[in-house]
Amino acid sequence: MKGDYQELVDEISALLGTPATLENRDFGLIAFGAHDSDDDSAMDPVRTRSILTRKSTPAVRAWFEGFGITRATGPVRIPAAPDAGVYRDRICLPVRHRGVVLGYVWLLDADPGPSHERLTAAMEVAARIGELLADEERAGADLSRELRAVLTAERGWQYDMAVAALRTALGPDADGLHALVCVAPWTGEDSPSPRTVPGAAALCTLPWRGPGGPHLGAPGADEAAPGPGPQRSLAVLVRLRSADNPSPADTAAGRLRGTAGPAAVAGIAAPRRGLGELDLCWREASAAARAAHAQPRLGPLAHWSELGAYRLLTALPQAGPDPAVRALLAPAHTELARTAEVFLDHAGQAGRTAAALGIHRQTLYYRLSRVEQLTGLELDSGEDRLLLHMALKAARL
Repeated sequence: MKGDYQELVDEISALLGTPATLENRDFGLIAFGAHDSDDDSAMDPVRTRSILTRKSTPAVRAWFEGFGITRATGPVRIPAAPDAGVYRDRICLPVRHRGVVLGYVWLLDADPGPSHERLTAAMEVAARIGELLADEERAGADLSRELRAVLTAERGWQYDMAVAALRTALGPDADGLHALVCVAPWTGEDSPSPRTVPGAAALCTLPWRGPGGPHLGAPGADEAAPGPGPQRSLAVLVRLRSADNPSPADTAAGRLRGTAGPAAVAGIAAPRRGLGELDLCWREASAAARAAHAQPRLGPLAHWSELGAYRLLTALPQAGPDPAVRALLAPAHTELARTAEVFLDHAGQAGRTAAALGIHRQTLYYRLSRVEQLTGLELDSGEDRLLLHMALKAARL
């Protein structure tokens, strides 16, 4: 987009034979034409400040707006005003789209100045700039309400209507390739502007229910602790160019995690084209974030496609632990639960498990026998091992 603006500014500079500067309606610099003249007066203080600081002073802005540039539909000639810091006469070409001013093209005026025909041609280029600015503004609009409606609606006519509203708001981008990102817990503002997040098409906040307690074997896990209070997550719809290149989603997730605090993680759903399956995408993204919280090796940024067994575990109903392992998960047996999990993670190989835990084999065998007594499960049984392994992993969620 930056290159498009630069090309159009250079086109105006070539048409009128003088360097042009493009600013948005808040007088923020967007692009400027090259200064290749031997006339050093072309680099007056206003143009220099705009280029170096990317904005104009309040005095300069007030002087320019006093000539009605916010309402003008054609070129406006503005005389110099040394008291305001404007030392050269200027021509302002208002950049409008559908009657709304979105920016200004600035030119140094001279005697004789550009002809009427050339100014008319330059205004046609300014209209093309207006279309670009309008597209960018529309893409950067706050679509939090529309995205939230899609992600909270149940399948049916309400979901279909919410998707249609978001599709209309996004315009042609709606049919492109997207990835949905979940950043949680989110402690920042309600919905940051999409303009501050590279590639973001829409953002919104949603309630978040993270893991209900400390990790197994974590410091302090043997102490009773209340579950987390109400929390929020941030949903981000990110535009992708290719399903094989999720880097825009990774970049957006990384930037937002940095503003959400050290406890925040991010989950990224599988890329999809269009908006019809955004509800499924949100389940994937939020599940990946839950898994990243539960299993640090998966985070702090987890892709749904890389979760392995956690793809199934996060889909299980959150109905509490299986009765067979409820006693094992009591705070008093934290070390036994951790031993059982490490043993199963190592495919039941006693030597590797003892080494990972830093204990003697006999100590390991004693602990495993205690696990069998508490659970009533046989660690020689494949199905009992599967149940115990799934229950221990699910407890982290």
